[in-house]
Amino acid sequence: MVDAATNPPATSPSRDDILFSAVARRFLPFLFLCYLIAQVDRMDVGFAKLTMLADLGFSETVYGIGAGVFFLGYVLCEVPSNIALKRFGAPMWLGRIMVSWGLVSIALMFVRSPMSFYVLRFLLGVAEAGFFPGVIYYLSDWFPTSRRTRITAVFMSAIAVSGVVVGPVSGLILSRLNGAGGLAGWRWLFLLEGAPAVVLGLMTTRLLDRSPETALWLSPEDRLRVAAVVAAERGPAAKASLLSALTHPRVLALSLVYGCYGVSFFGLVFWLPTIVQASGVADPLRIGLLSAIPWLAGVAAMAGAAAYVERGGRLRATLVALALISAVGWALSPLALGHTALAVLLCSLAVAGTMGSLPVFWNLPTAMFQGAALAAAIALVSALGNLPGFFSPYVVAILKQSTGSLALPMYLFALVMALGAAVLACIAAPGRSGGEPASSGR
Repeated sequence: MVDAATNPPATSPSRDDILFSAVARRFLPFLFLCYLIAQVDRMDVGFAKLTMLADLGFSETVYGIGAGVFFLGYVLCEVPSNIALKRFGAPMWLGRIMVSWGLVSIALMFVRSPMSFYVLRFLLGVAEAGFFPGVIYYLSDWFPTSRRTRITAVFMSAIAVSGVVVGPVSGLILSRLNGAGGLAGWRWLFLLEGAPAVVLGLMTTRLLDRSPETALWLSPEDRLRVAAVVAAERGPAAKASLLSALTHPRVLALSLVYGCYGVSFFGLVFWLPTIVQASGVADPLRIGLLSAIPWLAGVAAMAGAAAYVERGGRLRATLVALALISAVGWALSPLALGHTALAVLLCSLAVAGTMGSLPVFWNLPTAMFQGAALAAAIALVSALGNLPGFFSPYVVAILKQSTGSLALPMYLFALVMALGAAVLACIAAPGRSGGEPASSGR
């Protein structure tokens, strides 16, 4: 048994294709749906803002602080949460995360004051911390690196798909349910978009297995084969202490790159509806529909970038090119203020470059370590990468209030994505002189 685990038996590629396709069908749709709801619960505050601020008398700065304080709780709890997932297992821990964030998201419908808005947004970050890095770690236990890029792309495309879904749905709720039952439309928004997380969280222990070895729906031979293939491709990854993983220069550099993605991404999450509104669109439903177009471009970019890298495309060069595409989209966007079609087109470039990078990027940190060190490294990259979510909304709100325009924040987003491209160009892959990990192509 030990020899089989360390030296996987010769198996035809078609057999492995069938096996890992079965694994993907088992977990991926559910994890995709969970992440879709997670993103909906992040993005809904951007649409609630369209009417909530006037209803409660909040300023743009209050909104910026409330939007950003989510990430303070998220960053503080990200690494401890992923270490807990390693200990307690994904089914239980991911379920706990989802139920918690669903309940807090629903509670946002009762916001009355800036302080209650800040507290609930902070608690939402605490509740959601660990979900994304937990799933990335979980997928690394089930899929070898040569197959994980496309799997990660499908999972992470939920971010872009949520942008397609949340716009029309949120616009519909705001416009059709406003005043129903004596509640403002934004209160209905938090209620209806938070409840699915609770339901899905209660389903995780039934639908997820802790590891390949515990998957009773697989035959004993298939359980061994999945574990063996994953272990064989993970071979060069180093075993390390938690401290060394958290202080590794490459982990910190990747965290900086992910932070650049975060600045661009959260600019889109929190301000895309406002950008569309500023281009001359007033109807909430039409704002929602137009806001969905850039996210569709993001879905296409994620699928295309993942497929290109899996076919043998150079991973690092792909990431640099995508970061520059996003930078160009942001840099030109101020020219489109007041022109709806052009604004949507340039925002689509920014979304495509940012979103296309994400599934490809995660090949870099997941190739570095094993076990708890890997869980901690993934969580740290995710946590530090999300830190701009705390500062970005607040900084953008101040710049917008002081200048009366979103032009300066757009230039800032462009500069940050250009910085990300520069850092990526300087990062070398572990053990390779050319800067490409072994998983960058077959």
